[in-house]
Amino acid sequence: MSGLRIVPTWRHGQERLYVCHTDGRNVAWYDREAARINLLSEDRREDVLHALGPFLTGPVTIGPPPVPTPAELARLSLHPDDDLAPNRPGEALHLALDRDPGPQHRLRPDQRRRALTAEQAVGEALDALDGAGWHALHSIPLPGGDRLHHLVIGPGGLFAVHTLYARKQRVRIADPMVTLGRHDPFPLLRRVRSDADRASYALTAEVRPILALTDPTDVTVTTPLREVRVLQDTELPGLARTGGVLKPADVEALHAMARDRHTWGKV
Repeated sequence: MSGLRIVPTWRHGQERLYVCHTDGRNVAWYDREAARINLLSEDRREDVLHALGPFLTGPVTIGPPPVPTPAELARLSLHPDDDLAPNRPGEALHLALDRDPGPQHRLRPDQRRRALTAEQAVGEALDALDGAGWHALHSIPLPGGDRLHHLVIGPGGLFAVHTLYARKQRVRIADPMVTLGRHDPFPLLRRVRSDADRASYALTAEVRPILALTDPTDVTVTTPLREVRVLQDTELPGLARTGGVLKPADVEALHAMARDRHTWGKV
């Protein structure tokens, strides 16, 4: 007997099969998507192939793990407390509501909960772009208590996405003013552009601003918009069809930089 066991794991929707000693140490892993067995010890080649035999579905490449890219090395060296990638959409709102749930008024719902609902909807749409070569980061803290709702990086470039809860409301936009339903207009587009400018400064790359509206009944734009794109959350998957701005290596390098909390400390 080889003394090896198979441990399946899932990452970004893709399955990996790890081959481990009984004490948990890895010997190899099988990447189904790439049809490759990454072997950590050549001495265990036959044992690994025997253990994986029932799981192999065709020809596979066998060899040592690929050399990590500079972006992967940067990610591996990042302290978990400084890694923003695990942030959930609306992470700051989650924490605020956990600390202070607030009164439960049915007629006057907590605005933070509405904002969280919107950020979760937009975050889910952006996370779905992952398979198309994009990366999304959420609730990025900025100095002064501000934060970026979302940052998305992919072949089509970098976008700072600000979310606005607009369920069943009419939205009227006259740059820089945004009017939501019967509320007074406010200069939201200035904030949206400012967020993108701060992200551009931090990453030394062009970051374009997007205002994402969740489930409005109607959107009216009365004046030409300067730089900002206004999209509904259902339109965000269309970003996957844009490209020609960043190469895959640039996407990975910028993502590694953006997920580091220290990147945002002086913006």
